[in-house]
Amino acid sequence: MGSGYSSPSILQSSSTCLPSYCSTTSPFQSQESQTNSLNFCSPTRFLETHLRKSSKILIPRSPFSAISPLKCAKVHKMETQVEDSVKPIVDPHDIDPKLVQKLAYDALVWCSLNGLLVGDRNSKRSGTVPGVDMVHAPVALLPMSFPESHWKQACEVAPIFNELVDRVSQDGEFLQQSLSRTKKVDPFTSRLLEIHSKMLEINKIEEIRLGLHRSDYMLDEQTKLLLQIELNTISSSFSGLGCLVSELHRSLLQQYREGIALDPNRIPTNNAANQFAEALAKAWNEYGDPRAVIMFVVQAEERNMYDQHWLSASLRERHQVTTIRKTLAEIDALGELQQDGTLVVDGQAVAVIYFRAGYAPSDYHSESEWGARLLMEQSRAVKCPSISYHLTGTKKIQQELAKPNVLERFLENKDDIAKLRKCFAGLWSLDESDTFKDAIEKPGLYVMKPQREGGGNNIYGEDVREALLKLQKEGTGSDAAYILMQRIFPNISNSILMREGIPHKEQTISELGVYGSYLRNKNEVLINQQAGYLMRTKVSSSNEGGVAAGFAVLDSIYLV
Repeated sequence: MGSGYSSPSILQSSSTCLPSYCSTTSPFQSQESQTNSLNFCSPTRFLETHLRKSSKILIPRSPFSAISPLKCAKVHKMETQVEDSVKPIVDPHDIDPKLVQKLAYDALVWCSLNGLLVGDRNSKRSGTVPGVDMVHAPVALLPMSFPESHWKQACEVAPIFNELVDRVSQDGEFLQQSLSRTKKVDPFTSRLLEIHSKMLEINKIEEIRLGLHRSDYMLDEQTKLLLQIELNTISSSFSGLGCLVSELHRSLLQQYREGIALDPNRIPTNNAANQFAEALAKAWNEYGDPRAVIMFVVQAEERNMYDQHWLSASLRERHQVTTIRKTLAEIDALGELQQDGTLVVDGQAVAVIYFRAGYAPSDYHSESEWGARLLMEQSRAVKCPSISYHLTGTKKIQQELAKPNVLERFLENKDDIAKLRKCFAGLWSLDESDTFKDAIEKPGLYVMKPQREGGGNNIYGEDVREALLKLQKEGTGSDAAYILMQRIFPNISNSILMREGIPHKEQTISELGVYGSYLRNKNEVLINQQAGYLMRTKVSSSNEGGVAAGFAVLDSIYLV
């Protein structure tokens, strides 16, 4: 939940089978735009303020049943009819404690056998050496109910958002002008714009453009609308582990069907990892050098590395494409640009650059990292994302696109424009005096958001008033570093969240992220599709979100 929003709502509607456009059977991506420093202390920050009121359930030491390993890529077709014996999703807090113990034990076994893992925060080596000090990823024990009508809506707009990102990215004047005030007070955005400006000066054209995006939503309880929180265009993570959670929940529902009475086929197929891999492989193929590699740009310490390794494994096994992993500092030290624009890193030509780092100021420790970013941007390698795609995902651009008549600058189809606007939450610049004043008077209705990814950056509640009054008093123009967004108030649901092998009964809220993959070579669109999903659930009293940031757990959806 890179948004840091509060209280998402889980509503219900009539159940029908999935439409063809919601299928994720074709291969594909990965930010959360989230920070990759996992927070698995004991007790975790996610649960620290809630453990006293949580119901802790101890796990027995002996096994209860065997679990057959499942592959992330396995496809399950949605049944057109749900058996009469299958009831709407149960309240997890009403499940017999002994059954919860069995579910938890078998979930831990499944995670271990199927790679639903992260590095243990308590071990420094876990972020640098694969296979060392692994723990299960934080997960919900059961899927979260979600109205099928809103699921279809999120699937339908994914390709439209893909196209919008591509078109906005090509309008350099719009990006520079929209972010002109922000760059004066935000050094990080300023450096990104500096690189973008240099590319405009040399008329650098990205003929092959690859986007692996994720649009995040919550269901607003008052309006019953599915509202977009943010559109991630860089390091959209958890395509690897997210699809595993869908398989975990499907396996548990199948195994304990008599005790829980839920239809495992109501969990949509989630093939995000392979769909991201397919898009990366197709971009690699379009580049046209079979000896070249796909380079993952990663952080020096990455406890979420297994989510990334799922993509590498799919690229190797399904597409016979070699991947390498390099930090920004290593790219600066080992990279060189040949006369024809070929990027060579450590002696290997790079066809595609896939960023899983570089989205936050903390990734740029020195000029070395910025040098690497400029070097990559100057090359003819396919960037995922390019600097223009990266800037298109900033909060300020999101706010600008929500203004009247701005979408019409980039899209012609009126129906497509209406579908996007339907999921826009309220977004305002801080230089809008009426909204600024209203946010001071009613801070609980707004969220202040800086131009940052990764979770843990937003401002809520009374802190909004204090921050606005401070900016008003300073009068330095620092308000341009933020936007104001409507605060979404969703329903609260009961869940069982599990970290470090211990399940806790919690009141929770959830956030749906829908992936999209997009590939264009010059004027030909080769891929434009919805490409799986990510469900994240957190304690309802937590403002911030993000699994890697330590606030949320991975979840899946149960269509109702």
